[in-house]
Amino acid sequence: MYLITGGAGFIGSNLVAALAQRQETLAICDWMAQDERWRNLARHEIADLVAPEELPRWLADKAGRIRAVLHLGAISSTTETNVDLIVQRNIRASLDLLQWCSSAGVPFIYASSAATYGDGSAGFDDDFSVQALARLRPLNAYGWSKHVVDRRIARLYERGEALPPQWAGLKFFNVYGPNEYHKGSMQSLVARCYPAVCRGEPIRLFRSHDARYADGGQLRDFVYVDDCIAVILWLLENPQVCGLFNVGTGVARSWLDLATAMFAACRRDRAIEFIDMPPALVDKYQYFTQARVERLRSAGYTRSFVSLEAGVSEYIQKYLATEDRHR
Repeated sequence: MYLITGGAGFIGSNLVAALAQRQETLAICDWMAQDERWRNLARHEIADLVAPEELPRWLADKAGRIRAVLHLGAISSTTETNVDLIVQRNIRASLDLLQWCSSAGVPFIYASSAATYGDGSAGFDDDFSVQALARLRPLNAYGWSKHVVDRRIARLYERGEALPPQWAGLKFFNVYGPNEYHKGSMQSLVARCYPAVCRGEPIRLFRSHDARYADGGQLRDFVYVDDCIAVILWLLENPQVCGLFNVGTGVARSWLDLATAMFAACRRDRAIEFIDMPPALVDKYQYFTQARVERLRSAGYTRSFVSLEAGVSEYIQKYLATEDRHR
């Protein structure tokens, strides 16, 4: 069976849907909390569901039956300030799973993040060398936690120490798509603003505090969640591929582009208002992200990425505009 940590979350539940469609046996490790993330799993057959604190005992009992660990569980909020909790859930949990997979000979595919690149001044090259990773400066504790794990694996690889038979870290950029509804303020702009657009209200975007970018002209690499899942499935089909890989379209688009795509998909006239950033965000704001995907392409990944307009249109028309928004 496949073990998917964070399987009730955003990217994790989309991976569950894809693997369930292939009739794979799936075990989910997650906390279900008090929201409705259980709906992210409601359509799919699950062989087992384990709480994270029970995972070590569960793994000991299931030794020899795990095909791969797909580690997507983490505190993903970039505004989380409880760093001890981030260390426990993002760093410690990841390194423990890495060690278990190394000892058990089980493939380990895990979620890193574009937040490891910080303000982007060091570029967006997914160079996995110890020296290249040392140059990155994340802007928040979430990005730092992902960076700690990337650097640890890079150091183990450099030393020739034990690693899983397949290991791959995925630096996801700005992901949007179905099943993100439990994320509150961390949902994509598409999910957060869709109800307002339907009511004929404007979309509010941050004013720019950087003279190089117009209001709404701040740039992001927006990637549809289907592309993230396609990369993971490709890795499972190509167990010889290891490394750290960016997962983005390779094309930076503006927030205005995203808003325009939303209005077009909703068949509404564009209406934009600009608001000031919260003061706490001004010094930590990323004005530009764009994945370099050459390493992923060089590893053999050939599938085209979904365009912003096509992804937003599908998300709205196939999910947000329907009675059951879940996949």
